Amino acid sequence: MIQTTNPNLIPVYAEIFLLVAASAILLIDMFLKDGKRILTYWLSLAALVGCAALTYSDYAAGTTVYTFHNMFVSDPMANLLKLFTYLAIGITLVYSRTYATERGMMSGNLGGEFYVLALFSMLGQMIMISGNNMLIIYLGLELMSLSLYALVALRRDHAVSTEASMKYFILGALASGFLLYGISMLYGATGSLDIGEISKAASSPKANLNILVFGLVFLVAGLAFKLGVVPFHMWVPDVYQGSPTAVTLLLGGAPKLAAFAICIRLLVEGLLPMAIDWQQMLMVLAVLSLAIGNLTAIAQTNLKRMLAYSTIAQMGFVLLGLLAGVVANPVDAHAIPDASNATAAYSAAMYYSITYVLTTLGTFGLIMMLARTGFEAEELNDFKGLAKRSPWFAAVMAILLFSLAGVPPMMGFAAKFAVLEAVLSTGAVWLTVVAVMFSLIGAFYYLRVVKVMYFDEPLDTTPIVAPFDMRAVLSINGIAAVLLGVFAGPLLAACLNAMTKTIGS
Repeated sequence: MIQTTNPNLIPVYAEIFLLVAASAILLIDMFLKDGKRILTYWLSLAALVGCAALTYSDYAAGTTVYTFHNMFVSDPMANLLKLFTYLAIGITLVYSRTYATERGMMSGNLGGEFYVLALFSMLGQMIMISGNNMLIIYLGLELMSLSLYALVALRRDHAVSTEASMKYFILGALASGFLLYGISMLYGATGSLDIGEISKAASSPKANLNILVFGLVFLVAGLAFKLGVVPFHMWVPDVYQGSPTAVTLLLGGAPKLAAFAICIRLLVEGLLPMAIDWQQMLMVLAVLSLAIGNLTAIAQTNLKRMLAYSTIAQMGFVLLGLLAGVVANPVDAHAIPDASNATAAYSAAMYYSITYVLTTLGTFGLIMMLARTGFEAEELNDFKGLAKRSPWFAAVMAILLFSLAGVPPMMGFAAKFAVLEAVLSTGAVWLTVVAVMFSLIGAFYYLRVVKVMYFDEPLDTTPIVAPFDMRAVLSINGIAAVLLGVFAGPLLAACLNAMTKTIGS
């Protein structure tokens, strides 16, 4: 791993470019009339392409570069996650264009705020992914969160959306308090906010373990809220259901990549000497999330709510990958992880996060495609007979649901297999069995949607109308779910390579 400290701004060119671009788009949008606001959409996509070009050059170099007095890091893991973040936000904007326009989110006083706030939330995610200082990570987290709070409440005349935004804001503020309190405890125990310095101080024999563990508990609680895992999941179903579907996708997609990144930064890079402590916490959170997420989803008839509980269960699998990087050792209070297992486990969790995001983009995209003015295709009954109305998009939805359920040869199966293999390599056979059992239970509610699409008569025979770009991207999304499952090697290798170069081999 090549590490350098760069005093110039090259590692943050993508962030600077996005900040300037988003500000410029906001100013340009002020002078556009409703019929011309399609320009805001295309400018936003162009900004994403520019960010991707700048980040890809750093990713191709494969180096780790620190800047801003080691507060910001550009490394292979960060650059790979950023590339998929751009992809996720871009796909979300394509899916959301018609939906947002029909619901007045792109007209009148609102203008292009939907796109601009989406870009600013992405800027926060980029800062979270590359933060090497707890304060910088928190600033990125708040930039993302504040943008998402505003997006949830964007339909000001919609009571359900307003209620969802209030719940999200209040619980988000509570989670931020947990995170800040944990950071303050760690700062008090180590005397630094720098992740590298915290790691050194935590491994010192003179470290105050009581304060470190106390701070770690609050830190994990804050991270658990951002991931949406049990018992910090109470906001997920209500906010997913209450938000406009376009905003739900902004909540449930790319932010999961940023949340995974800060888990690696804070727990693995910063607090690895305390791994045996946070491993036990993640184990409890993972098992509870798998159980409650899958069992509660069975009772849901609202698809957005069902997918919210599905998200809780899916994040339980991500936690399994994170905790599998450390082999439990009840004798040694500071377990040292096996290096080969660590990189394999963390790369499996990274791969799982990416495949989950790509799959959930398509599922919510299809919900938006079936929706129209005055009608939200959120209920299970709204998908009845979809195979008769549109055989191709019923097949796409079935592929995506099979992927979420972990049915081969979809990419969801490859992701689950990689995580379970990492967990099994630690010797935790019981944990592997629990994960498999709850995955089998979870398959029921995914297959129920497939049954409704193919074996029930349609209640709505209205023709499905969607723009060409949305149809094309949805089709590619479905095909990719199969191809990335059949040919999982390249993406898995990219995740392993990025993680190996980032945390060491």
